[in-house]
Amino acid sequence: MRAYSLDDVHATRKRKDSWWTVFLVDPVACRLTLLVANHTSITPNGLTRFSLILGMCSAICFAAGRLVPGALLFYLSFMVDCMDGKIARLKGTGTAFGLWLDYVGDRIRVVCCAAGLASGQYAVTGDIAYILLGAGVAVLDLFRYVNAPQMKRVREVVKENRLGRLAAVESVVAPGHVRPAEAVVAAGHVRPVEVVMPREAITPREPMRIVPFEERRPRPRGGKRQRLPRRFGRLLARHRVRSHLISGIEFHAAVFVVAPLVGRVALVPLAVASGAMLLLNEVFLIYRMWLFSRVVPAAPLVEKVPRVSV
Repeated sequence: MRAYSLDDVHATRKRKDSWWTVFLVDPVACRLTLLVANHTSITPNGLTRFSLILGMCSAICFAAGRLVPGALLFYLSFMVDCMDGKIARLKGTGTAFGLWLDYVGDRIRVVCCAAGLASGQYAVTGDIAYILLGAGVAVLDLFRYVNAPQMKRVREVVKENRLGRLAAVESVVAPGHVRPAEAVVAAGHVRPVEVVMPREAITPREPMRIVPFEERRPRPRGGKRQRLPRRFGRLLARHRVRSHLISGIEFHAAVFVVAPLVGRVALVPLAVASGAMLLLNEVFLIYRMWLFSRVVPAAPLVEKVPRVSV
């Protein structure tokens, strides 16, 4: 069996991840992954099942009103859940079924812990707010995971339409003619472009060039207000932290780890605050997707585009 190093494990980390994972989970999870990889034959699917078992134990503790043990078990469950992907990438033992198991196991853990937390606190206090809290956490988490693949599908369709539209424009623009394309969507941003053809005869060695306007005119220098967000973004990127600081992982951590450790008084306020921030983030992502999809319509048919005579 090959002996892995900590650098090998670090190489399996995601290029960008949530700040909760980067700073509060990975430092321990990577070292545990190293021990598991070098001294056991546990498979990624085995770790996923173990993570689900820990999640169920956390839900049972929440249902029994034991907030601190439930929070610690949820944290351990999430840490083991982070380890299975690292083991899969480290040893090359990941499977398609493992992806499904990991996805479904996460949803089961969250729904069961939400139900356990709500029922346990309702049994102690008789306050209906905890029932609404559990339902809201489960619905918001399920909506986020149902919405994410659909948004990814929309982006892929728009990118395909963009490529088809550019191919159609390339096929009808004559040499020496400069014609503005409607828009090009690059990395989620709208950038106007010009399609510039060489004046010489078109040959396979002289393809059409796409020249962004930014390269044709100097960019105005921004002030400190424009530079600070970029510096902050670069700082986050250096530490592998995603630019959106509230995601499902931070939401789960606030509801099932931080709030129970603080105490019953923090359950509803922290859950409502983190849920509101997560919902705002989802609305913002949907708005960006809407802008992204409006810019590039369906790819035009080449025969319907007027041709320019040479």
